[in-house]
Amino acid sequence: MAATDTNDDAATHGLILVGMGLGHVEGMTVEALEAARKADHRRYEAYTALWPEDELKRLEEQIGPIQRVMRPEVEQPDALLKLAQSSTVALLVVGDPLQATTHVDLQLQAQEAGIPCEVVHGLSITTVVTGAVGLSNYKFGRQTTLTYPYGGWVATSPLETIISNDSQGMHTLALLDLDPTGMGTGNQRPMTPADAVEAMRMMMAKMLDQLDERPGGDAPHSTHLREASEQYVNRSLGDIVVVLCSDMGTPSQRIVTTNLAALSNIEGGRLNCLVFPGRTGEVEDNALLRWR
Repeated sequence: MAATDTNDDAATHGLILVGMGLGHVEGMTVEALEAARKADHRRYEAYTALWPEDELKRLEEQIGPIQRVMRPEVEQPDALLKLAQSSTVALLVVGDPLQATTHVDLQLQAQEAGIPCEVVHGLSITTVVTGAVGLSNYKFGRQTTLTYPYGGWVATSPLETIISNDSQGMHTLALLDLDPTGMGTGNQRPMTPADAVEAMRMMMAKMLDQLDERPGGDAPHSTHLREASEQYVNRSLGDIVVVLCSDMGTPSQRIVTTNLAALSNIEGGRLNCLVFPGRTGEVEDNALLRWR
């Protein structure tokens, strides 16, 4: 395993952050399976991303019992770190274990507590989507997450990221929310394509109201972004191209090039994400045509 701490006691106790890959047992590395199998305790972090239940059962048959943990147990990891002081604990994380800052913070807390911490990397959605869709990895800007509206309110920051990238000709990977409550404690309902369209509608309407209410800034940068925002939110949904990516890295993988107006009518898969293409070249255009 790729150790981040060479303490000799790592073999008898410590924390191992294990990347599970994208949704089926065959997608895990041999190293990850072996690390999870040898651990005294296995915890499955089930709030940043999810595996299908039948695949989890298959995994348990190979590596032993797995206990599910949610956001509070990972962000306030006293119990987890206490267990790792006297035994080996594998925290199983969908994708790559250091993709989210939550797990980086856990790694730092383990280090501060003097607990050996190892990392076994896994295949991540952010590394799979770009190549699978056919867009240049070098032309992706900041990624974002489309979140569920809460009580009729929706944050516009995801849309701001999409517009900022688009204004520079860059593509955007938008992950879709898993938790309508935002609490990370269970009862997750992964966002569907129709949910994503509704979130985009609400963000565009809210941003349009905000642009009407406040004057533009004096700085060239703010003026450029304001103009880009005005142009974007006044576009029809049928003019905004998106690529729906469902259950990536699994046998059920599906890619569809469409637009926001038509996206609501597409069922999608178990877990979905969207790519918003920016300025594309000839090879990228031809690549996207495969998925229409």
